[in-house]
Amino acid sequence: MTETRTETDSFGPLEVPADRYWGAQTQRSLINFPIGWEKQPTAIVRALGVIKQACAQANKAAGRLPDDLADAMIRAASEVVSGQLDDHFPLVVWQTGSGTQSNMNANEVVSNRAIE
Repeated sequence: MTETRTETDSFGPLEVPADRYWGAQTQRSLINFPIGWEKQPTAIVRALGVIKQACAQANKAAGRLPDDLADAMIRAASEVVSGQLDDHFPLVVWQTGSGTQSNMNANEVVSNRAIE
């Protein structure tokens, strides 16, 4: 049996694999969109990492994010960009049209990795 942790989003609590950095919203997407096998292209995952890295840098420079938090997020996003966290991006391309699930997957992975 796989160990889990409880994550909570606006729909309530949900069990998520304990060895993964994604959270409740990614887990819900896995449950709600069991369609196809085509994973999110790695180029998209890398681009999301670049965006998260740039946002953390900009918010640090603007004084909106404390240095220690920004630096942790920048390091985590760098790991996304380099491919070290590919196993934490399980979503398929078949989602709602906006890409919200992939964006939230990136947010969850970067934030959960950064708090370690």
